[in-house]
Amino acid sequence: MTEHPERWTRSTIYPDMWVDPEDDPRETEGDGPEGELATLEDFLTGYRKTLRMKCEGLDPEQLARRSVPPSSLSLLGLIRHLAEVERDWRNWITVGEPEPRVYGVRGADFDGALGDRAVVEASYADLEREQAATDAELARHSDLGARIGREEIAVRELMVHRIEEYARHCGHADLLRECVDGRVGQ
Repeated sequence: MTEHPERWTRSTIYPDMWVDPEDDPRETEGDGPEGELATLEDFLTGYRKTLRMKCEGLDPEQLARRSVPPSSLSLLGLIRHLAEVERDWRNWITVGEPEPRVYGVRGADFDGALGDRAVVEASYADLEREQAATDAELARHSDLGARIGREEIAVRELMVHRIEEYARHCGHADLLRECVDGRVGQ
């Protein structure tokens, strides 16, 4: 007997995939996006959907479980961390006084990831709010080479950085989810 859950998948076609291709919400009909900005936005959207998929079907305790000790990472912590990071990025690209941290002190994104339904719901709402606010701020800048905000960062650089951050954390989410209930990623 092992303490680790047995590996499983919902896919019926490919045993190493998360879901069957026709059930994958990241798949779209037709050609891919046209142009650099549309491509960047498409990749970001795909990684955002992937993170949500990795969290689907889990209860609050499972979402908050730190399944790779001694790390403080949990799926819920990743949701909260990305809400915090979205606000931080927005602070880079705006002028004026930066908005305060979403969860107060450094580390509270992971430390405050508790297995409580209200915390889970608030964390998802925080992520959606922060994503929408950063997206709206970036939508004001169609020139990907423009340097904006107090950091004078190029819009393109920030978009690539966002994709990298979500992609990296989707990799963490793959491992965390498999440790929680054995479900494998794709």
